[in-house]
Amino acid sequence: MTPAPEPPRDCPRCPRLVDYRTANAACHPDWFNGAVPSFGDPEGRVLILGLAPGVGGANRTGRPFTGDYAGELLYATLARFGLANGSFAADPADGLELRDCLITNAVRCVPPQNKPTPGEIDTCRPFLAARLAALPRLRAVLCLGRIAHESLVRTLGGKLSAHRFAHGARHDIAGLAVFDSYHCSRYNTNTGRLTPAMFEAVFADLRAHLDAVDAAAAVTVGAA
Repeated sequence: MTPAPEPPRDCPRCPRLVDYRTANAACHPDWFNGAVPSFGDPEGRVLILGLAPGVGGANRTGRPFTGDYAGELLYATLARFGLANGSFAADPADGLELRDCLITNAVRCVPPQNKPTPGEIDTCRPFLAARLAALPRLRAVLCLGRIAHESLVRTLGGKLSAHRFAHGARHDIAGLAVFDSYHCSRYNTNTGRLTPAMFEAVFADLRAHLDAVDAAAAVTVGAA
């Protein structure tokens, strides 16, 4: 049976992650401590795919990339390229809205040390497949990091050998344009592996793709 696009908050599928959630809930009962739902526009043409909730970020707040540094860079960049509206305050009640874009994670529950096992990634993949299927206007996916990229490629039925992760790369798989970026984590930005300029360059390519899709649609309508 195909699951819904969003797992239940108390998803029981991965015992290790359930145990970790339970331990976090005991220490921080006021945190979200559950499978983090997707956030954004359900009619969006863009899906941003991350790795998993951060323990003090999305696992605490209940919104992807909210509560830790990665969200500061991501949401600022989304706004710069017309994919977010409002002010990001690292709080689900900040009123921020995404435009033409939705954010989710390859693994919906926080893993210890931010490292899901291959089995946990596989177990959560049906939710990714269902999430993709539930986006009727989807045209592009931006994968933040290798694990997100590889889970998406497998979900779409592609071969990893034909679609290797590389920052700035673009792949065409199953009718979707797939863009790769290093993850916007504090570690990557502090070490210089990912700079804001590098991140913006990926979004510029993504924006150009959407503009090309719009132009092609306008030509088709005009010809009709």
